[in-house]
Amino acid sequence: MSRLFCFVLLILSLPTLAEAADVTGVPKIRDANQVTIGNTRIRLAGSDAPGLDQLCLNTDSERWNCGVAAHDALVARASDKIWTCRPQRTDRFGRTIAKCEADGEDIAQWLVKNGWALSYVRFSHAYDADEKTAREAPIGLWTGAFVAPWDWRVRNKKAGTLGAVKPTPETLPILLASASGATPPSPACRIKGNVNRSGVCIYHTPESRWYAKIKMRVSKGTRWFCSKEEAEAAGCRETRR
Repeated sequence: MSRLFCFVLLILSLPTLAEAADVTGVPKIRDANQVTIGNTRIRLAGSDAPGLDQLCLNTDSERWNCGVAAHDALVARASDKIWTCRPQRTDRFGRTIAKCEADGEDIAQWLVKNGWALSYVRFSHAYDADEKTAREAPIGLWTGAFVAPWDWRVRNKKAGTLGAVKPTPETLPILLASASGATPPSPACRIKGNVNRSGVCIYHTPESRWYAKIKMRVSKGTRWFCSKEEAEAAGCRETRR
């Protein structure tokens, strides 16, 4: 009986052990939050960086695609290195939340310390001191003006601005807008998001019926998404038609 009990416990523990196994390899960097190693989609733990479509202001108070800048900084730093990611949990979008290192360097910590991400205080305070270092320098996002990525994703109009530059009434709307020009900010970001008359965010893939009719205008709060997961993480649902 005791052997049977131990066997059952072992079987039940197998998924947990599998989920806890390190993920190792050269990553495909989607943005400064998300990478893919093999078939595993990974979301960096403890940090929160702007997505590819987030806009900030630079030192001259000009519109700046800071999400792309953060992505490019990470690509330059570590895209050709072998990463080792230690899973912590799986989020509701099926992504593996993990702490990742390359050549012994904590990737999320590097992003925060160099001003390309914030300490994700909703989940962890591990990088609070690194954020303070970047803010006081200032470097990265902190040289201009920006809205915390978690506030930008839900377009929180009550959110305060961060950074060394103080937005004017004319430039403030930019910080809650997106890089929604007539063309996607990158070839990989072709999903359109808009807010309907009921205030619900809807996203449309290129195959959807209304895709061509959605006009991308920053002033209207439309935005580009790089994946369905990103759109859903921002609180949008897929169009039903």
